[in-house]
Amino acid sequence: MWWMLAGLLAVPGGAPDGSMASLPGGTYQPLYAPDPDQPSVTVEPFRLDRKPVTKGDFARFLRSHPQWQRGRIKALFADEDYLGDWEGPLVPSGHPAQPVVRVSWFAARAYCEAQGKRLPTEDEWEIAASASETAPFARGDFDWTAKILAWYGEPSTELRHVGERNPNFFGVHDLHGLVWEWVEDFNNTVYGADNREGGDENLLRFCGAGALSAADSRDYANFMRVAFRTSLSAKFTTRNLGFRCAADADTSAPAKTEVQ
Repeated sequence: MWWMLAGLLAVPGGAPDGSMASLPGGTYQPLYAPDPDQPSVTVEPFRLDRKPVTKGDFARFLRSHPQWQRGRIKALFADEDYLGDWEGPLVPSGHPAQPVVRVSWFAARAYCEAQGKRLPTEDEWEIAASASETAPFARGDFDWTAKILAWYGEPSTELRHVGERNPNFFGVHDLHGLVWEWVEDFNNTVYGADNREGGDENLLRFCGAGALSAADSRDYANFMRVAFRTSLSAKFTTRNLGFRCAADADTSAPAKTEVQ
């Protein structure tokens, strides 16, 4: 997998933007291209929350949007375990600085919309997650990828507070090593191809044969993320799935210039 940065190579952490980091757009090659004849996609510059949404953040949202409280949310929008670890409709368990989990895609989306934001796309999230602490693209760094895989193999334990670990090159915390995160198009990899014609071909993507059509068959961490996302339904909640919000780039920012 590779991508071309757009206008940001000199300053680690990107441009400060309050609670959001500004990330460059560029030409990006996802693990599975939606069109085999066009393996790369263009991602516009965007902004991303520096930290995942916390339990405290979500509790404040619920106070002003009671329809999303546990016990009031419609069954269409969340399964029975929605906020199942909370002590009450407005009382999260644990510490308010922990990431909120057991939240459905519908609820995560509603939260971001209430902030004037949106969920990040899968491509945006993967671009942000490709950065290590010191490099904007670290997929070729064996030590870095090994750390990510080690976290994927650990059992879920007590959640740390958000932002405890160093941010990556763009100033974004906790993309790895804390919780999985919702994205807007979480099932995009399955439905990117025309399922009316694809038949069982899409299912093979997650078998051994799937590596043959992947952009980088060695990127096992990305395989795991794709497999996890495509196992989800929009109303699902799990004990290690949270989210953060994104937004379009500041229109006052300089025009992008592509650099390879």
